[in-house]
Amino acid sequence: MRRWLWWIVGLGLLLRVVAAVGLQYQLDHRWQREFLIEGDANGYWELGQRLARGESFQLYEPPRRVLRMPGFPAVIAASIRMFGDHKFAARLLLAVVCSAGIPLCYWLGTTLHSAETGLIAAGLTAIAPVLIAFSPVLLTESLFAVLMLSSLACAVPLGGLLQSREKSPQMTVVALWSVLTGVMSALAVYVKPSWILAVPGFCVLLLLLARQRGTALFCSVLIMTSLVLALLPWGLRNQRVSGHFTLTTFWMGPSLYDGLNPDATGDSDMTFFDRDGLMNSMSEYEVDRHYRKAALEFVKQHPGRTLELVGIKFARYWNPWPNAPQFTHPTVRIATSLAFLPLLLLAIYGGWEVRQDRWLLVLTVAPILYFCALHCVFVSSLRYRLPGEYPLMVLAAIGLQTLWRTWRGTLPTTGINMGQPSASPGGGAC
Repeated sequence: MRRWLWWIVGLGLLLRVVAAVGLQYQLDHRWQREFLIEGDANGYWELGQRLARGESFQLYEPPRRVLRMPGFPAVIAASIRMFGDHKFAARLLLAVVCSAGIPLCYWLGTTLHSAETGLIAAGLTAIAPVLIAFSPVLLTESLFAVLMLSSLACAVPLGGLLQSREKSPQMTVVALWSVLTGVMSALAVYVKPSWILAVPGFCVLLLLLARQRGTALFCSVLIMTSLVLALLPWGLRNQRVSGHFTLTTFWMGPSLYDGLNPDATGDSDMTFFDRDGLMNSMSEYEVDRHYRKAALEFVKQHPGRTLELVGIKFARYWNPWPNAPQFTHPTVRIATSLAFLPLLLLAIYGGWEVRQDRWLLVLTVAPILYFCALHCVFVSSLRYRLPGEYPLMVLAAIGLQTLWRTWRGTLPTTGINMGQPSASPGGGAC
């Protein structure tokens, strides 16, 4: 089984490297631009350059020092220091790093269900066209997906321990996995700050599903404490440079207003930020608070339009093909639709098959639903759905197995794992 996994990981890595080569060629020789998706990518690259040169972490004039989390720029800075100021080298590095999502999906499938499920989930992840294409893109989604999967992988053993009928699970083991879950969640937040809201939600589900509520409360406290402590250096740095403490950034207000304003369409259009020019007279903190208040005022004054925007964003999130105008070519739409729709149907079928295994469903379905809810408020696109597709591969693998057995006429009586870690080789490590 592990031999097959190495072949699958090798194939996935090769496909991602080919995607990096192909993307760089297209950008250089056909599109004549530096980035596939302009805007955020420019900012991340400039921050990475500044980190590589040992300069202050800031962008624009007047300087914005708490605009982005430092995780993704740090990876770019590492590439620049090792290989020079070359975007192609950074794309190759991302392709290699993001291929780690393949064995992580194997781990999730194996420990939550079976080794066969893990292998199929890894195979689906390795060949998923959109996940391959996005791996070398200089945006946060693919790197975040790997870190998010790592946090979910660390949380897997907690389900088995907390749903066990044993009265006294080993507290040192419980504590270790809880701390690892919190730390890996913090690393994910360093790349994508919106994940910080998912962690307390996860702890609530942990308390609701656990048979041993006292142990679950202990785990939740450790997870949240580890999360906060791991993010504390960044929060203290923000206090020092801005005079205000935050564990994330002061960009939530403008992002919220981007999705909730009189001209909002569900897509991102930050032209209002330059038009208003508030940074010329306000601090980052004040601008953040101003736009938060403006977004809430819009919701109060236009509840009908707000609900209409929720529907538009929901449709954009679940759209099987990209919403951006540069991806309207029929081949792109057909390819992405043929990749996503079967995955979604298989995942729904697999989820129904294991509907009694609540811990499995939490770890595989909750991420994509969490980002759906989040981006029904903020701006929405297929891009924001991609991290949630990785754990969904486990359910798709279960659905594929069930279909195969049904077709073969050998479907056994369903035996639900109920979240207990698999005894297959390879279990027990984050």
